[in-house]
Amino acid sequence: MKKKHWYDYLWIVSPIYLGLGFFNIMYAWLGLIFFCTPILISVFGGGKLYCNRYCDRGQLLTLLGSKLKLSRNRPTPAILKSPWFRYGFLIFFFAMFFQMLGVTWMVFEGTKDMAAFVKLLWTFKVPWQWACPAGVTPWMAQFAYGFYSMMLTSTLISIVMMVFFKPRTWCVFCPMGTFTHLISRLRAGKAPEPQAGCSGNCSACTKGGQ
Repeated sequence: MKKKHWYDYLWIVSPIYLGLGFFNIMYAWLGLIFFCTPILISVFGGGKLYCNRYCDRGQLLTLLGSKLKLSRNRPTPAILKSPWFRYGFLIFFFAMFFQMLGVTWMVFEGTKDMAAFVKLLWTFKVPWQWACPAGVTPWMAQFAYGFYSMMLTSTLISIVMMVFFKPRTWCVFCPMGTFTHLISRLRAGKAPEPQAGCSGNCSACTKGGQ
């Protein structure tokens, strides 16, 4: 039996994070750890170490799809592996992120009221006012709502992909995986290769049935 390491249990982080945000939206700020850590690891030469070892979402998808057999285990559609889709999704993801920052800035300046809702799939507004504690600075709550919306949306997409295709299909076009791969290529002085992001052959994806 393969020896277990502490990072093999990081899958629990995803449900805890989403659960905390459900009751108190300010916990959504903790998501910056998931956002910044893989970038910093790649910038300082760690490549895709985060994807291969520390990604809590990847581990959760492996647990649900491979160990609990909730995945149909169908081949990942070729379109999801294509360079234009990966880069396109990366651009779209960061466009939504900066749009969220823009809304937060407007709330900070007082030109827009704080909106207490979660936006699923960047489209559907779901009331979430119970999760905003009293006395919270409006712009901080606005950022929390926006960031939680992104994290919840991407988690839902990854689970849907897990159910219908290979467990870690999300890893193929994950924006952070694509971005960290791009950083690693640039650090090595190489031009971005056609298949940016996880190719599906890394140890994490192989272990997850990718």
